[in-house]
Amino acid sequence: MTPADAFFAELDAQNRAALGRIALAAAREPDSAITVTALLRLALKNELEATECAAGWIGTTTEIDVKLALARQAGDEAKHYRLIERRLVELGDDAVAFDPGPPSPMRTYLASLDTTVERVAAGQFTREALAVVRNEEFVRFCVDRGDEATAALYRDVIQPDERHHHELGRALLGKLAVTQAAQDAVRRAAHRTLELAEELQEIARMKRGISRAPGC
Repeated sequence: MTPADAFFAELDAQNRAALGRIALAAAREPDSAITVTALLRLALKNELEATECAAGWIGTTTEIDVKLALARQAGDEAKHYRLIERRLVELGDDAVAFDPGPPSPMRTYLASLDTTVERVAAGQFTREALAVVRNEEFVRFCVDRGDEATAALYRDVIQPDERHHHELGRALLGKLAVTQAAQDAVRRAAHRTLELAEELQEIARMKRGISRAPGC
């Protein structure tokens, strides 16, 4: 096993443990008042913030391959926003009047990251893996509620994009995380992203009865 292989094996093990806990918590049945429409409105905020984050980093990123990856991600997340908005309208919701409110703690944390390796570790590699896990639970929720159209949107369109973002993040980290300092930065950024996700998930469940919510 090469040093790079050993690093990714360690990182994957660390992330799997946290993602497993998050998936288990996400699978809990939400409050009876929580609907597919309500969760899709949360998804709009997530997609908008993911778009803002990726787009906001492009101008201060020097690596061309990362710039292009961020541009691809920003476009995908914006596409997801419009698709979810359209689905909300089909469900009778006035999504055009949606107000995302103030930035989430996750958005604020990601915006604070200054180095390319931290941004890729947190925003593409880790947050997109988190999105895949949460979206899987949301798809199950939609199927349970008889909403196959929303389930298909996530399963057939959004999830493949999120998996691509995560794998692209992995490939970029293979080029960027080649020193001990860079690898340490990746570990910290990935850990904090997942730690914050767990904290926010538990707050949403305790205060608002929300679970099974999609990612971005």
